[in-house]
Formats: sequence, structure tokens, C-alpha cells
Amino acid sequence: MSSISLKSLSKQYTNEKHTLENISLDIKDKEFLVLLGPSGCGKSTLLRMIAGIEDISQGEVHIGDVCVNELEPKDRGVAMVFQNYALYPHMTVHENMAYGLKIKKMKKSERERRIQAAAEILQIHPLLKRLPSQLSGGQKQRVAIGRAIVKEPKVFLMDEPLSNLDAKLRNEMRIEIKKLHERLNSTFIYVTHDQVEAVTLGDRIAIMTEGKFRQIGTPLEIMECPVDMFVANFISSPPINYLDAELVEREGRIYADMDGMLVETNLPLEAIKHHPKVKAGIRPEHCIILVEKAINTLPMEILFTEIIGTDVLLHLTYKTQHFIVKKSFDQTYAKGQKLYVALQPKHMHLFDPHTQKNIRSPR
Repeated sequence: MSSISLKSLSKQYTNEKHTLENISLDIKDKEFLVLLGPSGCGKSTLLRMIAGIEDISQGEVHIGDVCVNELEPKDRGVAMVFQNYALYPHMTVHENMAYGLKIKKMKKSERERRIQAAAEILQIHPLLKRLPSQLSGGQKQRVAIGRAIVKEPKVFLMDEPLSNLDAKLRNEMRIEIKKLHERLNSTFIYVTHDQVEAVTLGDRIAIMTEGKFRQIGTPLEIMECPVDMFVANFISSPPINYLDAELVEREGRIYADMDGMLVETNLPLEAIKHHPKVKAGIRPEHCIILVEKAINTLPMEILFTEIIGTDVLLHLTYKTQHFIVKKSFDQTYAKGQKLYVALQPKHMHLFDPHTQKNIRSPR
């Protein structure tokens, strides 16, 4: 069993506020969990506490049925892949992969079996005799992952392993890591600040800020039901759009009124009493572009366009507000062109402007 249970974990450095405070989470056997959050939120510290290379101020880490607080890192059944590869520069790839096994006094035949198996999985046989200085960034990362695989750990811990790679290579390595998880059938905990990585890789995502969990759920749950504006902002790429809105009642139904554009909300009638003013959030992909004025649309003007593969991002201005619409790249648009934007009601979020909590999710 390689399930992990974090029980009321806290980390506090001397005379400083808590880096992590009262963190509790159960990670299932063979699950791929992503820790997502901005720099400094404590996600890497949490990973190092699980690995045993960072002291725990309070709480317990259980791997399987065993509390590992007092166990050395080498005895926890985990392997860690770092952002900076951490390869020994004077050793060949083969020697780097073998080093940890030699320390454990593993027989040469078993060491070789594991190295060859990992090299096959990662397709790095041609690299085994090379030094790290002779490798590209992507090759170094494969070797770092291979060094973890040969340990045959219960748990793989990955701390932003793709952040040093270019965009194309990151995309390729994301796919390889997903395949690796399926092939090894082990538990993975993966730290990143990149929401695309999180949504692509994770069975579940735990979004962190200021040393606490903000929301934990599947990628779909978090995308469709962000608990607050922080999560909605962080999980959206391109950024989510916000419009000031007022809740109004029309024939027994509640609508969000944005300068005369009415969008039905399905909120109960009493919502007006508690949230008369709201922030309406809509992702760029859930907006509709019209070239002619129509009912329940907002007039906007093109600032510039951004082509991304087969899609185009229309950067618009509404009054003094920046607004983004994502659509398929099927025609060209000119700076200054007037357009009309409608929102897809089923995808609109409503947030309390004071608490920033989500009062209406599509689901």
C-alpha cells in the first residue's frame, strides 16, 4: 500500500509565521495528486516534509499504515525528482542511476536489472555512457526520473521537474510523466505553479496559498466549481473575466444584470437580500462573439489579437476594462473593430465581492 495520510501538519521556522499550518489530506494508493499554487505558498516545503528532508514542527505523515516521522528519507520508500536534476557531474548516466543502489549495497545483478528496465521505460539506453554535461535539459530530466525509478519506491515525489524546460519539451514530458504513472502504477505527488500541468496530469489537484489548502478536487470539479475568486483566477488560462453585476428579479427568476445585459442565474429569490451586488466571472472560452448588436450583449472594441495554434485570443476593452475572448481562429480581426459579446449562462460564476466566495457555480 502506498497511500499517504497527512495529519495536522505544520511547519514553523524560528521567529517566523507558519509556512504550513494544520495541513490534513488523504492521498489514495496509486493516485496522481498535484500540489498547485504560487511561489512561496508552501507546496515544496510540504513535499520535502513527506520525503523526510524537512523537519516537521507538528503533525504526522503516514505512508501506508506506518507513521514515518522518525524514519530517515532512505527508509520511507519514496523517491524525489528535483527541479534542478541534481545529477553528479563527474558520473555517467549509468553511474548516476546506480549510485543510490550501491549505497544500499544492492547486488550488481539486481542493480543492472533495474537500470536496464528504467532505461527501457525512458528510452535512454543510448545515454548510459554519457556525462550530464553531454545531455540536453530534457535528457537530464529523464535521467533524474530514471534515478528515481530504479529505487522502485512506493511513492514518487516531483518538485517542479519541468520548469527548466522549454515549452515544447514541457508538453512532451508531461505526456511521458502521465504514461509513466500509468505504467509504474505508483502514487505520485507533483508540485507545480503551472495550471496546465496540474489539469493535464492530476487525478486530483490541491490548490495552496499561504500555507493552507484552498480547494481540493478533480480538475473538472475545480474548473467548474472554484470555491472563490483566488481559485478561479489561478486555475484559468487565459485569465477569467470579471464584470460588476447586480442581482435583479424578473417574473420570479433571478438574473445578473451587467449594464442591461441579463443572464439567468438559477439562484433562489432570497439571494438578492444577501448578495445584491456580485462579481460575474466567465472564462474566455465561454464567451460568444457577434459582429452585430443583439439583445443581452455588451459592446466591446478590439485592442489586439493573439494567435495560439488553432485558437485566437481577442483582447477587448469594455469601458475601461480589459476582457478576453477565446475562439477558433477562423477569421481575422482588426484593432479598433467593434464587436458584441454574449456570455454562456451555464458557465457563469457569481462571487461575493467582499468575501470573494463563489455563491453560484454552474454545477
